[in-house]
Amino acid sequence: MTNESAYAQAGVDVTRGYKAVDLMKEHVKRTRIPGVVGGIGGFAGLFDIGGGRLLAAGADGVGTKLRLAIIADKHDTVGIDCVAMSVNDVAVTGAIPLFFLDYIACGKIIPDKVADIVKGVADGCVQAGCALLGGETAEMPGFYAEDDYDLAGFAVGAVERTRMLDKSNVRAGDMLIALPSSGVHSNGFSLIRKIYGEEHLRRDSALLETLLTPTKIYVKPLAKLIEACLAVSACHITGGGFYENIPRCLPDGLCAKVSKSALRTPDVFRMIKQDGKAEDRDMFGTFNMGVGMVVVARETDVDAALACLADEGAYVLGEVGVGEGVII
Repeated sequence: MTNESAYAQAGVDVTRGYKAVDLMKEHVKRTRIPGVVGGIGGFAGLFDIGGGRLLAAGADGVGTKLRLAIIADKHDTVGIDCVAMSVNDVAVTGAIPLFFLDYIACGKIIPDKVADIVKGVADGCVQAGCALLGGETAEMPGFYAEDDYDLAGFAVGAVERTRMLDKSNVRAGDMLIALPSSGVHSNGFSLIRKIYGEEHLRRDSALLETLLTPTKIYVKPLAKLIEACLAVSACHITGGGFYENIPRCLPDGLCAKVSKSALRTPDVFRMIKQDGKAEDRDMFGTFNMGVGMVVVARETDVDAALACLADEGAYVLGEVGVGEGVII
């Protein structure tokens, strides 16, 4: 079973997403004004505000992980996921997130539930060191069921141009450093729900709790690494897993050689693979497999980088070579 067919059978066809991006590019191009840096497709959008400074902005949601929060009636951690998905994307540009805004849409506003959701958002902002500047809560009866809701948001950060992480500086022989994930994070839950079914998840409270572990926020450890000039490039392992995300922090002509024996994969991924009868390609193309972020560093800086990231449990995952894509 290929990654495409596994996720497509769960209702998520990534090829439709690629087609949508291709179709929207012309419309996005029409909005371009002075200050825009690059185009769509990066982890975060960049805007030059002058004085050698750029704004970096990212937007995302929690996805179908919210169904598990609804099943468990636990809503005080998914806000961390929401913040993490945006601030981690902003951080890999080298930017420090400044503020976050959220959007909650629901069938019926239940004040205590909304407060729990926002508590999680605030917790995530504290972890990222940014302000929760505001947001919007929309009650949409007839569109959402009473217990259903969606949660999304966006983050804006700033970076000095001279401190930006730039994939064009990566070269063959550079090393890949893994920053461990806290678990599944916020991707692949349509496949997880297909494998286990909602009734099984309702009964298996231990599994439900494990899957609801919030996404780790990497803003502060990555900023520490950048401050020490030990990072060349970085990527957030989010939707699309290893195969889609690691190449995004490498220039054309270079590939990522990942050592499978070095990988520290939590038990939850081995369980998902076994219970879903999934192939490696499905797993590495859907989930983070225990790696939430990958940082590219010079071989001569690896020891210093690992020392800088000692509290994160970082380790060498592989190296950059000549070629294309990801070789595991």
